[in-house]
Amino acid sequence: MSQPTTVNWISLGRMDYDEALAIQMSQRDALLAMEGGAQTVFTVEHPPTITIGRNGSAANIVASEAELLRQGFTIREVDRGGDVTYHGPGQLVVYPVLHLGPFGNDVSLFVRRLEEMVIQALAEEGMTATRLEAYPGVWLGDKKICAVGARVKRRANGEFVTSHGIALNVATNLAHFQTIIPCGIQDKGVTSVAEELQQEASVEIWEEKLRRHFEQQFSARTETVDWSRERESRA
Repeated sequence: MSQPTTVNWISLGRMDYDEALAIQMSQRDALLAMEGGAQTVFTVEHPPTITIGRNGSAANIVASEAELLRQGFTIREVDRGGDVTYHGPGQLVVYPVLHLGPFGNDVSLFVRRLEEMVIQALAEEGMTATRLEAYPGVWLGDKKICAVGARVKRRANGEFVTSHGIALNVATNLAHFQTIIPCGIQDKGVTSVAEELQQEASVEIWEEKLRRHFEQQFSARTETVDWSRERESRA
């Protein structure tokens, strides 16, 4: 029986989008350049941020620039798939930066595994989540609880390298989604763990849930890496 793949698990805490993106891209570029083989998952919470994916349009931002400025939002165009989405406090963002050789080098399977780890974590709390045909992400009825927006590039040996990932609404301020048409979908809503359970929900607790299910879905073993020490070692 093959040994499980070891994946570094790095919690960045609450961090500006640009800083977290730079960390993620540095790790991705090292993998693409074959300069290291470390499989890594970053988790983070962002301050209020709207991102526009490669298939997106700024027309799906419906709040005025003045209103977004008043609420402290930033807007960024990014190279992930998908349209417009929101990140903010109370939302757990997971960025797997992996080379997919040990995981079958199958991009579709990678995305399904990300979705499934969320579906199984929600099931632990009695929430029956599903996929919807033609609508990426994880859904409770017609409300999205987790967005999926991955990006892959191929490195010299043919392996795909992943970046970006998923955003699970744990205790997110759902009113902030009114600033956009989430993912460009006008006839569906959004929800959160706290909203569905009608109780407080902890990002830290849900990170541990997703971590367990990541290990199960990817047949991996995760190791906690302290980011403050890791940052010093990279300096």
